[in-house]
Amino acid sequence: MPKKPTILSRKLVCRSRLFAVEAMEIQFSNGELRSYERLKRGDSTGGAVMIVPLLDDDTVLLIREYSAGVDRYELGLPKGKIDAGEAALAAANRELKEEVGYGAKILHPLTSLTLAPSYLEHSIDVVIASDLYPEKLEGDEPEELEVVPWSLSNISGLLATGECSEARSIAALYMTVDYLKGNH
Repeated sequence: MPKKPTILSRKLVCRSRLFAVEAMEIQFSNGELRSYERLKRGDSTGGAVMIVPLLDDDTVLLIREYSAGVDRYELGLPKGKIDAGEAALAAANRELKEEVGYGAKILHPLTSLTLAPSYLEHSIDVVIASDLYPEKLEGDEPEELEVVPWSLSNISGLLATGECSEARSIAALYMTVDYLKGNH
């Protein structure tokens, strides 16, 4: 494995309500210099969680919500930020109650995923939630989310609908199937 590059400088280029853009000057072990820009994680965030809520070993609860980035409704897994000082599993259970209307007696950390790690500092912890019970908490969503049960044995059918395109949700679903088969 090559020696990790040296970050020579970092500079905040701009900040919005949700994002901060950081410019970085980096020197590689062979002497090459490069300038990078990345979306930086906000200072107050503890990260994010994505929950795979299982009604049983073959039924996952998806949510349908508006996704402004692609300007359409998408089916995917519930997710949300980890509040400052909050543990990832506690955040997963809270988000599950807010977005799906269930709590979980069993929460299992599955993995951590990134999306475009060359440009985004963000990562998300994927948590499998099982032994569900009804409990609804008030969330911050602008409208009620539709909960859609889906068979894990038909992920290809989900993808064929065109309603689920988020790579993290897709990866988490396939990884959950693998986990449930004992391949972990």
